[in-house]
Amino acid sequence: MTTETPQPSSSETQATDFIRAIVVQDRQTGKHGGRVHTRFPPEPNGYLHIGHAKSIVLNFGIAAEFGGKCNLRFDDTNPTKEDVEYVDSIREAVRWLGYDWEDREYFASNYFEKLYDYAEQLIRKGKAYVDSLSAEEIRQHRGTLTQPGTNSPYRDRSVDENLDLFRRMRKGEFPDGAHVLRAKIDMASPNMNLRDPTLYRIRHAHHHRTGDAWCIYPMYDYAHALSDAMEAITHSICTLEFENHRPLYDWVLDAVQTPNHPQQIEFARLNLTYTVMSKRKLLQLVQEKVVTGWDDPRMPTLVGLRRRGYTPEAIRLFCDKIGVAKRDSLVDVALLEHCVREDLNKRAPRVMAVLHPLKVVIENFPEGQMRELDAPYNPEDPAAGSRKVPFTRELYIEREDFMEEPPKKFFRLAPGREVRLRYGCFVKCVGVVKDDAGQVVELRCTYDPQTWGGSSPDGRKVKTTLHWVSAEHALDAEVRLYDRLFVREDPEDEAGGGDFKAHINPHSLEVLRGCRLEPSLRAAKPGERYQFERLGYFCADLADCRPGALVFNRTVELRDAWAKSQRSADSQG
Repeated sequence: MTTETPQPSSSETQATDFIRAIVVQDRQTGKHGGRVHTRFPPEPNGYLHIGHAKSIVLNFGIAAEFGGKCNLRFDDTNPTKEDVEYVDSIREAVRWLGYDWEDREYFASNYFEKLYDYAEQLIRKGKAYVDSLSAEEIRQHRGTLTQPGTNSPYRDRSVDENLDLFRRMRKGEFPDGAHVLRAKIDMASPNMNLRDPTLYRIRHAHHHRTGDAWCIYPMYDYAHALSDAMEAITHSICTLEFENHRPLYDWVLDAVQTPNHPQQIEFARLNLTYTVMSKRKLLQLVQEKVVTGWDDPRMPTLVGLRRRGYTPEAIRLFCDKIGVAKRDSLVDVALLEHCVREDLNKRAPRVMAVLHPLKVVIENFPEGQMRELDAPYNPEDPAAGSRKVPFTRELYIEREDFMEEPPKKFFRLAPGREVRLRYGCFVKCVGVVKDDAGQVVELRCTYDPQTWGGSSPDGRKVKTTLHWVSAEHALDAEVRLYDRLFVREDPEDEAGGGDFKAHINPHSLEVLRGCRLEPSLRAAKPGERYQFERLGYFCADLADCRPGALVFNRTVELRDAWAKSQRSADSQG
Protein backbone atom coordinates (compact mmCIF):
# COMPACT_ATOMS: atom_id res chain seq x y z
CA MET A 1 0.00 0.00 0.00
CA THR A 2 1.32 3.42 -0.89
CA THR A 3 0.73 6.54 1.13
CA GLU A 4 -0.37 9.57 -0.80
CA THR A 5 1.28 12.74 0.43
CA PRO A 6 -1.30 15.51 0.96
CA GLN A 7 -0.64 18.53 -1.19
CA PRO A 8 -0.44 21.85 0.64
CA SER A 9 -3.32 24.22 0.22
CA SER A 10 -2.75 27.80 -0.84
CA SER A 11 -3.00 28.85 2.82
CA GLU A 12 -0.20 26.43 3.71
CA THR A 13 2.28 27.91 1.28
CA GLN A 14 2.54 31.08 3.37
CA ALA A 15 3.15 29.90 6.92
CA THR A 16 2.58 32.58 9.53
CA ASP A 17 5.25 31.35 11.99
CA PHE A 18 8.22 29.02 12.20
CA ILE A 19 6.23 26.09 13.62
CA ARG A 20 3.71 26.18 10.80
CA ALA A 21 6.63 26.46 8.37
CA ILE A 22 8.00 23.19 9.77
CA VAL A 23 4.59 21.53 9.42
CA VAL A 24 4.27 22.76 5.82
CA GLN A 25 7.71 21.39 4.95
CA ASP A 26 6.97 18.04 6.63
CA ARG A 27 3.79 17.67 4.61
CA GLN A 28 5.56 18.58 1.41
CA THR A 29 8.26 15.96 2.02
CA GLY A 30 5.79 13.32 3.15
CA LYS A 31 7.18 13.05 6.68
CA HIS A 32 4.79 11.09 8.93
CA GLY A 33 2.86 10.27 5.77
CA GLY A 34 1.78 13.90 5.61
CA ARG A 35 -0.18 13.55 8.87
CA VAL A 36 -0.46 16.34 11.43
CA HIS A 37 -1.24 15.19 14.94
CA THR A 38 -0.61 17.42 17.96
CA ARG A 39 -1.51 17.27 21.64
CA PHE A 40 -2.14 19.54 24.61
CA PRO A 41 -0.59 17.81 27.67
CA PRO A 42 -1.40 19.69 30.92
CA GLU A 43 -0.48 18.40 34.35
CA PRO A 44 -3.64 18.33 36.52
CA ASN A 45 -2.01 20.14 39.44
CA GLY A 46 -3.73 23.52 39.07
CA TYR A 47 -6.06 25.59 36.94
CA LEU A 48 -5.07 26.62 33.43
CA HIS A 49 -4.00 30.23 32.91
CA ILE A 50 -3.61 32.61 29.97
CA GLY A 51 -0.20 31.10 29.18
CA HIS A 52 -1.81 27.70 28.66
CA ALA A 53 -4.32 29.36 26.35
CA LYS A 54 -1.46 30.20 23.99
CA SER A 55 -0.51 26.51 23.85
CA ILE A 56 -4.12 25.39 23.46
CA VAL A 57 -4.75 27.80 20.59
CA LEU A 58 -1.49 26.79 18.93
CA ASN A 59 -1.90 23.01 19.19
CA PHE A 60 -5.59 22.82 18.36
CA GLY A 61 -5.23 25.59 15.77
CA ILE A 62 -2.44 23.88 13.83
CA ALA A 63 -4.32 20.59 13.84
CA ALA A 64 -7.43 22.29 12.46
CA GLU A 65 -5.54 24.30 9.82
CA PHE A 66 -3.84 21.22 8.38
CA GLY A 67 -6.74 18.81 8.61
CA GLY A 68 -5.14 16.96 11.50
CA LYS A 69 -6.02 15.96 15.04
CA CYS A 70 -5.20 17.22 18.52
CA ASN A 71 -5.32 15.10 21.66
CA LEU A 72 -6.01 16.21 25.21
CA ARG A 73 -3.62 14.28 27.43
CA PHE A 74 -3.28 14.68 31.17
CA ASP A 75 0.27 14.28 32.44
CA ASP A 76 -0.78 12.65 35.71
CA THR A 77 2.56 11.24 36.85
CA ASN A 78 2.83 13.07 40.19
CA PRO A 79 -0.03 11.91 42.45
CA THR A 80 0.95 14.14 45.38
CA LYS A 81 -0.02 17.32 43.51
CA GLU A 82 -2.87 16.19 41.26
CA ASP A 83 -6.62 16.22 41.79
CA VAL A 84 -9.83 15.36 39.94
CA GLU A 85 -10.91 18.98 40.49
CA TYR A 86 -8.07 20.11 38.25
CA VAL A 87 -8.89 17.51 35.60
CA ASP A 88 -12.48 18.74 35.41
CA SER A 89 -11.39 22.38 35.31
CA ILE A 90 -8.98 21.71 32.44
CA ARG A 91 -11.67 20.00 30.37
CA GLU A 92 -14.04 22.91 30.96
CA ALA A 93 -11.39 25.52 30.11
CA VAL A 94 -10.45 23.90 26.79
CA ARG A 95 -14.11 23.59 25.82
CA TRP A 96 -14.77 27.20 26.86
CA LEU A 97 -11.99 28.36 24.54
CA GLY A 98 -13.87 26.65 21.74
CA TYR A 99 -11.94 23.43 21.15
CA ASP A 100 -13.03 19.81 20.98
CA TRP A 101 -10.70 16.83 21.35
CA GLU A 102 -13.58 14.51 20.34
CA ASP A 103 -12.81 10.99 21.64
CA ARG A 104 -9.07 11.62 22.05
CA GLU A 105 -8.79 12.16 25.81
CA TYR A 106 -5.84 10.35 27.32
CA PHE A 107 -3.92 10.16 30.57
CA ALA A 108 -0.29 9.26 31.08
CA SER A 109 -1.66 6.82 33.66
CA ASN A 110 -3.29 4.96 30.75
CA TYR A 111 0.22 3.92 29.81
CA PHE A 112 1.70 3.04 33.21
CA GLU A 113 1.97 -0.65 32.40
CA LYS A 114 3.49 -0.05 28.99
CA LEU A 115 5.87 2.58 30.37
CA TYR A 116 6.99 0.05 32.98
CA ASP A 117 7.59 -2.55 30.25
CA TYR A 118 9.70 -0.04 28.31
CA ALA A 119 11.72 0.62 31.46
CA GLU A 120 12.48 -3.07 31.86
CA GLN A 121 13.47 -3.10 28.20
CA LEU A 122 15.98 -0.32 28.86
CA ILE A 123 17.39 -2.27 31.80
CA ARG A 124 17.82 -5.42 29.69
CA LYS A 125 19.60 -3.33 27.03
CA GLY A 126 21.98 -2.00 29.66
CA LYS A 127 20.59 1.53 29.20
CA ALA A 128 19.06 1.98 32.65
CA TYR A 129 20.03 1.06 36.21
CA VAL A 130 18.66 1.26 39.74
CA ASP A 131 20.55 3.84 41.78
CA SER A 132 20.52 3.72 45.58
CA LEU A 133 22.12 7.11 46.18
CA SER A 134 20.06 9.65 48.08
CA ALA A 135 18.62 12.64 46.22
CA GLU A 136 21.33 14.89 47.67
CA GLU A 137 24.08 12.45 46.69
CA ILE A 138 22.73 12.28 43.14
CA ARG A 139 22.84 16.08 42.94
CA GLN A 140 26.44 16.05 44.12
CA HIS A 141 27.42 13.44 41.52
CA ARG A 142 25.82 15.41 38.66
CA GLY A 143 28.58 18.00 38.57
CA THR A 144 28.09 21.56 37.42
CA LEU A 145 27.78 23.47 34.17
CA THR A 146 31.58 23.69 34.03
CA GLN A 147 32.51 20.35 35.63
CA PRO A 148 31.44 16.87 34.47
CA GLY A 149 29.51 14.58 36.74
CA THR A 150 30.82 11.39 38.28
CA ASN A 151 29.38 7.93 37.92
CA SER A 152 27.23 6.53 40.69
CA PRO A 153 28.83 3.56 42.49
CA TYR A 154 25.67 1.64 41.53
CA ARG A 155 25.93 2.42 37.81
CA ASP A 156 27.49 -0.93 36.95
CA ARG A 157 24.98 -3.17 38.65
CA SER A 158 24.18 -6.23 36.59
CA VAL A 159 21.07 -6.46 34.46
CA ASP A 160 19.66 -9.15 36.76
CA GLU A 161 20.25 -7.09 39.90
CA ASN A 162 18.67 -4.03 38.30
CA LEU A 163 15.63 -6.00 37.16
CA ASP A 164 15.23 -7.55 40.61
CA LEU A 165 15.46 -4.20 42.39
CA PHE A 166 13.14 -2.47 39.92
CA ARG A 167 10.51 -5.19 40.27
CA ARG A 168 10.75 -4.98 44.06
CA MET A 169 10.38 -1.20 43.79
CA ARG A 170 7.13 -1.81 41.97
CA LYS A 171 5.96 -4.25 44.63
CA GLY A 172 6.40 -1.61 47.29
CA GLU A 173 9.24 -3.20 49.23
CA PHE A 174 11.17 0.06 49.61
CA PRO A 175 10.32 3.45 51.14
CA ASP A 176 10.23 6.70 49.21
CA GLY A 177 13.70 7.81 48.17
CA ALA A 178 15.39 4.46 48.72
CA HIS A 179 16.04 3.91 45.00
CA VAL A 180 15.42 5.49 41.62
CA LEU A 181 15.70 4.17 38.10
CA ARG A 182 18.14 6.23 36.01
CA ALA A 183 18.97 6.23 32.33
CA LYS A 184 22.57 5.29 31.58
CA ILE A 185 23.70 7.98 29.14
CA ASP A 186 26.75 10.17 29.81
CA MET A 187 27.77 11.75 33.11
CA ALA A 188 30.23 13.98 31.24
CA SER A 189 27.67 15.38 28.82
CA PRO A 190 27.64 19.19 28.56
CA ASN A 191 23.84 18.86 28.65
CA MET A 192 22.91 18.31 32.30
CA ASN A 193 19.69 16.57 31.24
CA LEU A 194 21.75 13.71 29.75
CA ARG A 195 23.75 13.02 32.92
CA ASP A 196 21.91 9.82 33.76
CA PRO A 197 18.50 11.43 34.36
CA THR A 198 15.97 9.82 36.67
CA LEU A 199 13.26 7.84 34.88
CA TYR A 200 11.31 6.46 37.86
CA ARG A 201 11.01 7.32 41.55
CA ILE A 202 9.27 5.65 44.47
CA ARG A 203 6.25 7.52 45.71
CA HIS A 204 3.78 5.81 48.04
CA ALA A 205 0.83 8.07 47.27
CA HIS A 206 -2.77 7.54 46.24
CA HIS A 207 -3.35 8.33 42.57
CA HIS A 208 -6.61 9.98 41.53
CA ARG A 209 -7.16 7.39 38.77
CA THR A 210 -5.10 4.29 39.57
CA GLY A 211 -5.61 4.37 43.33
CA ASP A 212 -2.88 2.43 45.15
CA ALA A 213 -2.02 0.13 42.26
CA TRP A 214 1.35 1.85 41.76
CA CYS A 215 4.00 3.12 44.12
CA ILE A 216 6.56 3.98 41.45
CA TYR A 217 5.87 6.77 38.98
CA PRO A 218 7.65 7.79 35.77
CA MET A 219 9.31 11.19 35.38
CA TYR A 220 7.89 13.71 32.91
CA ASP A 221 10.68 13.56 30.29
CA TYR A 222 10.38 9.78 30.06
CA ALA A 223 6.59 9.49 30.17
CA HIS A 224 5.96 12.41 27.86
CA ALA A 225 8.17 11.20 25.03
CA LEU A 226 6.73 7.69 25.06
CA SER A 227 3.14 8.92 25.43
CA ASP A 228 3.65 11.06 22.32
CA ALA A 229 4.98 8.06 20.45
CA MET A 230 2.18 5.74 21.54
CA GLU A 231 -0.42 8.29 20.42
CA ALA A 232 1.31 8.68 17.03
CA ILE A 233 1.89 12.39 17.62
CA THR A 234 3.77 14.03 14.76
CA HIS A 235 4.68 17.43 16.22
CA SER A 236 5.26 17.68 19.96
CA ILE A 237 5.00 21.42 20.56
CA CYS A 238 6.23 22.66 23.93
CA THR A 239 7.62 25.78 25.56
CA LEU A 240 11.19 26.98 25.34
CA GLU A 241 12.31 25.71 28.75
CA PHE A 242 12.21 22.19 27.28
CA GLU A 243 14.70 22.99 24.52
CA ASN A 244 17.58 21.43 26.47
CA HIS A 245 15.37 18.42 27.19
CA ARG A 246 14.94 17.62 23.49
CA PRO A 247 18.08 15.40 23.31
CA LEU A 248 16.65 13.32 26.17
CA TYR A 249 13.25 13.18 24.43
CA ASP A 250 14.96 11.80 21.32
CA TRP A 251 17.23 9.48 23.34
CA VAL A 252 14.26 7.82 25.04
CA LEU A 253 12.45 7.21 21.75
CA ASP A 254 15.58 5.91 20.04
CA ALA A 255 16.53 3.71 22.99
CA VAL A 256 13.26 1.79 22.96
CA GLN A 257 12.98 2.04 19.16
CA THR A 258 9.40 3.27 18.97
CA PRO A 259 7.83 2.91 15.51
CA ASN A 260 6.74 6.54 15.62
CA HIS A 261 9.21 9.31 16.47
CA PRO A 262 7.53 12.70 16.98
CA GLN A 263 9.47 15.92 16.49
CA GLN A 264 9.73 18.15 19.54
CA ILE A 265 9.48 21.86 18.66
CA GLU A 266 9.89 24.62 21.23
CA PHE A 267 8.30 28.06 21.25
CA ALA A 268 8.50 31.00 23.65
CA ARG A 269 6.08 30.85 26.56
CA LEU A 270 3.79 33.75 27.29
CA ASN A 271 5.06 36.24 29.85
CA LEU A 272 2.58 39.01 30.65
CA THR A 273 3.24 42.30 32.41
CA TYR A 274 1.80 42.79 35.92
CA THR A 275 1.17 39.05 36.08
CA VAL A 276 2.68 35.88 37.53
CA MET A 277 2.33 32.67 35.53
CA SER A 278 3.90 30.09 37.82
CA LYS A 279 1.25 27.61 38.96
CA ARG A 280 3.19 27.23 42.19
CA LYS A 281 2.93 30.96 42.86
CA LEU A 282 -0.70 31.10 41.81
CA LEU A 283 -1.44 28.25 44.22
CA GLN A 284 0.39 30.22 46.91
CA LEU A 285 -1.88 33.21 46.29
CA VAL A 286 -4.91 30.94 46.70
CA GLN A 287 -3.68 29.08 49.77
CA GLU A 288 -2.58 32.27 51.55
CA LYS A 289 -5.94 33.90 50.69
CA VAL A 290 -4.36 36.81 48.84
CA VAL A 291 -7.17 36.11 46.36
CA THR A 292 -10.52 34.44 46.92
CA GLY A 293 -9.74 31.37 44.83
CA TRP A 294 -8.56 30.11 41.45
CA ASP A 295 -11.52 31.92 39.87
CA ASP A 296 -10.78 35.29 41.45
CA PRO A 297 -11.21 37.81 38.59
CA ARG A 298 -7.74 39.23 39.33
CA MET A 299 -6.10 35.88 38.57
CA PRO A 300 -4.69 35.10 35.10
CA THR A 301 -6.42 31.70 35.23
CA LEU A 302 -8.96 31.04 32.51
CA VAL A 303 -11.68 30.58 35.14
CA GLY A 304 -10.69 33.93 36.63
CA LEU A 305 -10.67 35.71 33.28
CA ARG A 306 -14.02 34.12 32.41
CA ARG A 307 -15.54 35.30 35.69
CA ARG A 308 -14.16 38.78 35.06
CA GLY A 309 -15.96 38.85 31.71
CA TYR A 310 -13.24 38.04 29.19
CA THR A 311 -14.54 36.16 26.15
CA PRO A 312 -12.91 33.13 24.53
CA GLU A 313 -12.96 35.04 21.24
CA ALA A 314 -10.90 37.84 22.80
CA ILE A 315 -8.35 35.40 24.21
CA ARG A 316 -7.99 33.64 20.86
CA LEU A 317 -7.59 37.03 19.17
CA PHE A 318 -4.88 37.92 21.68
CA CYS A 319 -3.04 34.66 21.00
CA ASP A 320 -3.18 35.37 17.26
CA LYS A 321 -1.83 38.88 17.74
CA ILE A 322 1.17 37.91 19.87
CA GLY A 323 2.08 35.13 17.45
CA VAL A 324 4.65 32.39 17.96
CA ALA A 325 8.27 33.27 18.61
CA LYS A 326 11.54 31.50 19.41
CA ARG A 327 12.66 33.97 22.06
CA ASP A 328 11.04 34.83 25.38
CA SER A 329 9.63 38.31 25.74
CA LEU A 330 7.33 40.25 28.04
CA VAL A 331 3.96 41.02 26.45
CA ASP A 332 2.09 44.13 27.58
CA VAL A 333 -1.13 43.17 29.37
CA ALA A 334 -2.65 46.25 27.70
CA LEU A 335 -2.69 44.26 24.44
CA LEU A 336 -4.85 41.59 26.09
CA GLU A 337 -7.17 44.29 27.41
CA HIS A 338 -7.32 45.83 23.93
CA CYS A 339 -8.44 42.51 22.47
CA VAL A 340 -11.17 42.25 25.11
CA ARG A 341 -12.42 45.75 24.26
CA GLU A 342 -12.29 45.01 20.54
CA ASP A 343 -14.43 41.93 21.00
CA LEU A 344 -16.89 43.34 23.56
CA ASN A 345 -17.38 46.52 21.56
CA LYS A 346 -19.06 44.39 18.91
CA ARG A 347 -21.17 42.21 21.18
CA ALA A 348 -21.84 43.91 24.53
CA PRO A 349 -25.20 45.69 24.94
CA ARG A 350 -24.97 49.32 26.09
CA VAL A 351 -26.78 50.13 29.31
CA MET A 352 -26.65 52.90 31.90
CA ALA A 353 -25.39 52.47 35.42
CA VAL A 354 -24.46 54.98 38.11
CA LEU A 355 -21.74 53.79 40.46
CA HIS A 356 -21.53 56.82 42.77
CA PRO A 357 -25.11 58.17 42.80
CA LEU A 358 -26.02 61.81 43.24
CA LYS A 359 -29.75 62.60 43.19
CA VAL A 360 -31.12 65.10 40.68
CA VAL A 361 -34.63 66.54 40.95
CA ILE A 362 -36.10 67.97 37.73
CA GLU A 363 -38.28 70.70 39.20
CA ASN A 364 -40.42 71.38 36.12
CA PHE A 365 -41.07 67.72 35.28
CA PRO A 366 -44.50 66.68 36.60
CA GLU A 367 -44.52 64.53 39.72
CA GLY A 368 -45.82 60.99 39.21
CA GLN A 369 -45.22 61.06 35.46
CA MET A 370 -42.81 58.92 33.47
CA ARG A 371 -41.61 59.18 29.91
CA GLU A 372 -40.12 56.17 28.12
CA LEU A 373 -37.10 56.84 25.93
CA ASP A 374 -35.93 54.48 23.22
CA ALA A 375 -32.27 53.50 23.62
CA PRO A 376 -30.37 51.16 21.24
CA TYR A 377 -28.41 48.32 22.78
CA ASN A 378 -25.50 48.65 20.38
CA PRO A 379 -25.13 51.41 17.77
CA GLU A 380 -22.70 49.17 15.87
CA ASP A 381 -25.20 46.32 15.67
CA PRO A 382 -28.73 47.32 14.58
CA ALA A 383 -29.82 43.71 15.05
CA ALA A 384 -29.18 44.05 18.78
CA GLY A 385 -32.42 46.02 19.10
CA SER A 386 -33.26 48.56 21.77
CA ARG A 387 -34.86 48.93 25.16
CA LYS A 388 -37.10 51.47 26.88
CA VAL A 389 -35.47 53.68 29.50
CA PRO A 390 -37.81 55.43 31.99
CA PHE A 391 -37.32 59.16 32.58
CA THR A 392 -38.86 60.57 35.77
CA ARG A 393 -38.71 63.65 37.95
CA GLU A 394 -35.97 62.19 40.17
CA LEU A 395 -32.80 60.79 38.62
CA TYR A 396 -29.31 59.71 39.61
CA ILE A 397 -26.12 60.89 37.93
CA GLU A 398 -22.49 60.17 38.76
CA ARG A 399 -21.26 62.27 41.66
CA GLU A 400 -18.09 63.12 39.70
CA ASP A 401 -20.22 64.63 36.92
CA PHE A 402 -21.00 67.65 39.15
CA MET A 403 -18.71 70.29 40.60
CA GLU A 404 -19.91 73.29 42.53
CA GLU A 405 -16.85 75.32 41.59
CA PRO A 406 -15.58 73.75 38.37
CA PRO A 407 -12.13 74.41 36.89
CA LYS A 408 -11.85 75.89 33.43
CA LYS A 409 -11.87 72.63 31.46
CA PHE A 410 -14.64 70.91 33.43
CA PHE A 411 -17.60 70.74 31.04
CA ARG A 412 -20.02 68.62 33.04
CA LEU A 413 -22.79 69.81 35.35
CA ALA A 414 -22.29 72.87 37.57
CA PRO A 415 -24.54 75.62 38.94
CA GLY A 416 -26.08 77.51 36.03
CA ARG A 417 -24.69 75.10 33.48
CA GLU A 418 -26.65 73.03 30.97
CA VAL A 419 -25.83 69.47 29.81
CA ARG A 420 -27.54 66.78 27.79
CA LEU A 421 -28.84 63.59 29.35
CA ARG A 422 -28.14 60.51 27.27
CA TYR A 423 -31.13 59.62 25.02
CA GLY A 424 -33.04 62.42 26.72
CA CYS A 425 -33.05 66.19 26.93
CA PHE A 426 -31.11 69.22 28.12
CA VAL A 427 -31.11 69.91 31.87
CA LYS A 428 -29.78 72.92 33.73
CA CYS A 429 -28.61 73.05 37.34
CA VAL A 430 -30.51 75.74 39.23
CA GLY A 431 -29.83 74.78 42.83
CA VAL A 432 -27.77 72.67 45.21
CA VAL A 433 -28.91 70.93 48.43
CA LYS A 434 -26.31 70.15 51.10
CA ASP A 435 -26.36 68.21 54.35
CA ASP A 436 -25.30 69.52 57.76
CA ALA A 437 -21.69 68.69 56.95
CA GLY A 438 -21.78 70.83 53.86
CA GLN A 439 -21.75 67.88 51.45
CA VAL A 440 -23.81 68.08 48.26
CA VAL A 441 -26.63 65.54 48.51
CA GLU A 442 -29.04 66.72 45.80
CA LEU A 443 -29.15 68.88 42.69
CA ARG A 444 -32.17 70.90 41.62
CA CYS A 445 -32.48 71.18 37.87
CA THR A 446 -34.88 72.15 35.13
CA TYR A 447 -35.33 70.54 31.75
CA ASP A 448 -36.09 72.02 28.35
CA PRO A 449 -39.07 70.13 26.85
CA GLN A 450 -38.02 71.33 23.38
CA THR A 451 -34.79 69.29 23.50
CA TRP A 452 -36.06 65.71 23.58
CA GLY A 453 -33.88 63.79 21.20
CA GLY A 454 -30.79 65.72 22.18
CA SER A 455 -30.95 68.88 20.08
CA SER A 456 -32.27 72.36 20.63
CA PRO A 457 -34.59 74.10 18.13
CA ASP A 458 -32.76 77.37 18.76
CA GLY A 459 -29.45 75.81 17.85
CA ARG A 460 -27.73 76.10 21.23
CA LYS A 461 -25.10 73.51 22.00
CA VAL A 462 -23.92 71.73 25.11
CA LYS A 463 -20.46 70.24 25.56
CA THR A 464 -21.26 67.15 27.60
CA THR A 465 -23.68 64.23 27.62
CA LEU A 466 -24.21 62.47 30.95
CA HIS A 467 -25.53 58.99 31.68
CA TRP A 468 -28.22 58.64 34.34
CA VAL A 469 -30.92 56.36 35.73
CA SER A 470 -34.42 56.97 37.03
CA ALA A 471 -34.41 56.99 40.83
CA GLU A 472 -37.84 55.37 40.95
CA HIS A 473 -36.92 52.52 38.63
CA ALA A 474 -33.24 52.05 39.50
CA LEU A 475 -31.97 48.64 40.57
CA ASP A 476 -29.63 48.34 43.52
CA ALA A 477 -26.38 46.54 42.79
CA GLU A 478 -22.90 45.74 44.04
CA VAL A 479 -20.14 46.55 41.59
CA ARG A 480 -16.59 45.25 41.96
CA LEU A 481 -13.87 47.33 40.35
CA TYR A 482 -10.92 45.07 39.58
CA ASP A 483 -7.47 46.37 38.77
CA ARG A 484 -4.15 44.63 38.10
CA LEU A 485 -3.06 42.37 40.93
CA PHE A 486 0.52 43.65 40.92
CA VAL A 487 1.95 47.15 40.81
CA ARG A 488 5.27 46.05 39.30
CA GLU A 489 5.51 45.35 35.58
CA ASP A 490 7.52 42.19 36.22
CA PRO A 491 6.63 41.00 39.74
CA GLU A 492 8.85 37.93 39.37
CA ASP A 493 11.97 39.96 38.56
CA GLU A 494 14.60 39.10 41.17
CA ALA A 495 15.94 42.63 40.89
CA GLY A 496 12.71 43.74 42.54
CA GLY A 497 13.58 42.00 45.78
CA GLY A 498 12.76 38.38 44.96
CA ASP A 499 9.38 38.24 46.75
CA PHE A 500 6.66 38.58 44.14
CA LYS A 501 4.04 39.13 46.86
CA ALA A 502 5.81 42.33 47.88
CA HIS A 503 4.45 43.88 44.68
CA ILE A 504 0.77 43.07 45.22
CA ASN A 505 -1.50 46.00 44.46
CA PRO A 506 -3.38 46.92 47.66
CA HIS A 507 -6.05 48.61 45.53
CA SER A 508 -6.64 45.72 43.11
CA LEU A 509 -10.27 45.45 44.25
CA GLU A 510 -12.75 48.15 45.21
CA VAL A 511 -16.25 47.04 46.16
CA LEU A 512 -19.03 49.58 45.55
CA ARG A 513 -22.42 49.05 47.16
CA GLY A 514 -25.55 51.06 46.54
CA CYS A 515 -24.89 51.43 42.81
CA ARG A 516 -27.90 52.16 40.62
CA LEU A 517 -28.63 50.37 37.36
CA GLU A 518 -31.28 50.89 34.70
CA PRO A 519 -34.23 48.47 34.98
CA SER A 520 -33.37 46.48 31.82
CA LEU A 521 -30.66 44.75 33.89
CA ARG A 522 -33.21 43.17 36.24
CA ALA A 523 -33.01 39.91 34.29
CA ALA A 524 -29.23 39.93 33.87
CA LYS A 525 -27.90 36.38 34.02
CA PRO A 526 -24.53 35.32 35.45
CA GLY A 527 -21.83 35.67 32.81
CA GLU A 528 -23.67 38.23 30.66
CA ARG A 529 -21.51 41.15 29.59
CA TYR A 530 -22.49 44.78 29.15
CA GLN A 531 -20.98 48.13 28.43
CA PHE A 532 -21.91 50.53 31.18
CA GLU A 533 -21.90 53.73 29.14
CA ARG A 534 -18.93 56.00 29.85
CA LEU A 535 -17.69 53.60 32.56
CA GLY A 536 -16.39 50.44 30.93
CA TYR A 537 -17.30 46.82 30.26
CA PHE A 538 -18.88 44.82 33.07
CA CYS A 539 -19.97 41.23 33.60
CA ALA A 540 -22.67 39.78 35.84
CA ASP A 541 -20.68 37.74 38.35
CA LEU A 542 -20.81 34.00 37.67
CA ALA A 543 -20.76 33.07 41.34
CA ASP A 544 -22.67 35.78 43.16
CA CYS A 545 -25.10 37.46 40.76
CA ARG A 546 -28.72 36.32 41.06
CA PRO A 547 -32.22 37.81 40.82
CA GLY A 548 -32.67 40.39 43.54
CA ALA A 549 -28.94 40.50 44.31
CA LEU A 550 -27.16 41.94 41.31
CA VAL A 551 -23.36 41.78 41.36
CA PHE A 552 -21.23 43.02 38.47
CA ASN A 553 -17.48 42.84 37.87
CA ARG A 554 -15.62 45.41 35.87
CA THR A 555 -14.04 43.54 32.99
CA VAL A 556 -12.02 46.37 31.53
CA GLU A 557 -12.19 50.15 31.37
CA LEU A 558 -13.10 51.97 28.17
CA ARG A 559 -9.77 53.70 27.75
CA ASP A 560 -7.35 51.73 25.60
CA ALA A 561 -3.70 52.36 26.44
CA TRP A 562 -2.42 49.83 23.90
CA ALA A 563 -4.42 51.24 20.99
CA LYS A 564 -3.35 54.75 21.95
CA SER A 565 0.31 53.72 22.01
CA GLN A 566 -0.06 52.06 18.61
CA ARG A 567 -1.61 55.18 17.11
CA SER A 568 1.21 57.26 18.58
CA ALA A 569 3.82 54.89 17.16
CA ASP A 570 2.14 54.96 13.75
CA SER A 571 2.08 58.75 13.71
CA GLN A 572 5.77 58.91 14.60
CA GLY A 573 6.66 56.27 12.04
